[in-house]
Order: sequence, then structure tokens, then C-alpha cells
Amino acid sequence: MSAPTLAAGAARQRTPVRPARVLLHVFLAGAALAWLAPLLWAVFSALRPYGETSEKGYVSWPDKLNLDNFTNAFQQSDMLHYFGNTLLIAVPAVLLTLFLSSCVAFYVARFDFRLNLALLLVFTAGNLLPQQVIITPLYRLYLLVDLPGITVSGKLYDSALGLVLIHVAFQSGFCAFVLSNYMRSLPHELTEAALVDGASVWRLYWQITLPLCKPAMAALATLLSIWIYNDFFWALVLISTGENMPITSALNNLSGQYFTDPNLVAAGALLTAIPTLVVYFLLQRQFVSGLTLGSNKG
Repeated sequence: MSAPTLAAGAARQRTPVRPARVLLHVFLAGAALAWLAPLLWAVFSALRPYGETSEKGYVSWPDKLNLDNFTNAFQQSDMLHYFGNTLLIAVPAVLLTLFLSSCVAFYVARFDFRLNLALLLVFTAGNLLPQQVIITPLYRLYLLVDLPGITVSGKLYDSALGLVLIHVAFQSGFCAFVLSNYMRSLPHELTEAALVDGASVWRLYWQITLPLCKPAMAALATLLSIWIYNDFFWALVLISTGENMPITSALNNLSGQYFTDPNLVAAGALLTAIPTLVVYFLLQRQFVSGLTLGSNKG
């Protein structure tokens, strides 16, 4: 080992630990524990029988831990059925949102016209409107729209199609904004060369621009899947039949008329969270990159 290398190693060893850095690590560790505390408490409650909890209280040392609450929650809530309902809503909503928002982003980013920025602002402004503000007129509109033979209920209300449409409407603005910024970073020479060769606008979009946007599309698909899967508000308001509700509403089946087992509900909540946790841990890079896509060029 050379002398400069030894000197550099010795200098690193002699570097004193700064109090500010220690405080920063302590703060980050405390913040992480604060965020994990509710999840850990839910796991602890789900593993304890309710009889033991009611006898000793929640803040007590357990005598036994088992998976009975998870088994009972899965069977009593009929989770497989509600998982199917969620897939019926989430998959079309994600695909439609990505397709429509990518079309808007392509038109805004690759073509120059007077209302270019205004069109993008219109799509983005939809995300700034709180959902609670429009729920009353939207609810009345869903009741008025008749779809005989298309939905089981015969209306847009109380149907998976209604939830798909509202998710597409609310998520398209964010996706169009991110994709337009990403497409602006692509070299214009690619589309110009394709235009010289006689390529149509559709071919510019589908065969040239869209394949280059795979990283952005993957990140947005991951984020959209999590957001739509975790939705509770729209399903609660726009679905009235229990059999048509998504997985986030399946926990209602674990609540009795006169008594609710909180340990059983905790187990059911953890089961419903498993798909989102799996997606997150498998696609962490897409999640992180999805927060910064389009923030800079190059």
C-alpha cells in the first residue's frame, strides 16, 4: 500500500465525530421509529388473541402469539373476491391513465403552438381541486347517467366503470405533467429525422417517443397502482353494493353490529397492505425516480 493511501486512511480515522452529525442520525432514527410504530403495533395486535388483550389490556406482555387472526380475517372478509374487484378497477384505470396522459404529453411536448402551456395547465389544475369539493355534483351526475346493458346497476353509479373513469380523470393531470417534462428532454432530432422519412404523427408517438419513455412510464405505473389500490374515498361514495367494493372496503365485513374485534381488523388491514408493500419493495427504484422525473433535462 502506497504512502498517500496510508495517509488518507489515517486522516479518515482521526476525523472527529461532529455533534451535529450525531444529532442528525438520532433524529432520523427517531423519525423512522415514529413512522414504523403504528405498523409494528398493528402487527403486535394482529398476532394476539382478543381474549388475552381484553383481559390484560393492549399494553401488556403477551402469553402467546399466533396467526389465527390473519386466517379468520382472510376467510370472514372474503378477500379473494375483493382482490378481484380491485384488479378490475386498478388495471384498466392505470392503463387508460398512462395512455391518455402520454398522448397529451406528446402533443404538448413535441409540438409548438400558442396554447401549448395553457393546455398543460388545464390538465394539471385538475389535481389541485379537492375531491370533497366536487363529490356532491359528481354523485348526482353518476345517478343521472344511464348505462343499460353496460353495467350491472344500469347506471354509472355503483359500477367499476364509474371508479375507473374518476381515477383516470384525477390522475391524468399529474401523469401528463411528468411525461411532458420527460419528453421535452428527448432529442428533437429523432422526431425531425422521422418526419423527413415520412413518418406519421401516430408512428412518432407509438414507435419512437413512447419506447424512450419506458422509465417514466414504469415509475408512473408503480405510483398509480399504489394510489388507486389504496383509494377508499371514491369507493365509499360511488359504490353502494358491498359485493362491488374494492379491497379497501372489505374490512367492513370484519365489523359486527354490536361488537368489533380490533385485533381481527388489524390483521385484515395488514393483509390488504401486503400487495402494496410487495410492489414497493420490488420497485423501489421506480418509486424514487418517479418523484424526480422531468425535474431536469439531460
